[in-house]
Amino acid sequence: MAVGSEKDRENKLLGKAGERKACAYLKKQGYKILERNFKSPFGEVDIIAEKDGDVVFVEVKTRLSDSYGQPSEAVTRARIKKYIDGANYYFSGRRQDCIIRFDIIEILRGEINHIENAFYA
Repeated sequence: MAVGSEKDRENKLLGKAGERKACAYLKKQGYKILERNFKSPFGEVDIIAEKDGDVVFVEVKTRLSDSYGQPSEAVTRARIKKYIDGANYYFSGRRQDCIIRFDIIEILRGEINHIENAFYA
């Protein structure tokens, strides 16, 4: 097995573990998980959740160290655009009478930092 593919596999496992931890955290905070790994033509949304009538699109970034900066710094403009386009796709054909929010949950060395309203459409 090539070195790069093993690292990719480890990163995917770390990311999935982070998403599970983020879902558990959100549930404890009173959120209802509507979708996990929602696929659209624009990319995947990690978590779509609802709380108090707001629908929240959550990007989860998990890191074991801050060698490359804070996990949330990995959310690029291109990724933000994909999330906004993904939200529009999610609501296509659905009634939209809610507030939409975009959050980031960063998990660094197992600690959760929930950044509400991390970016705007």
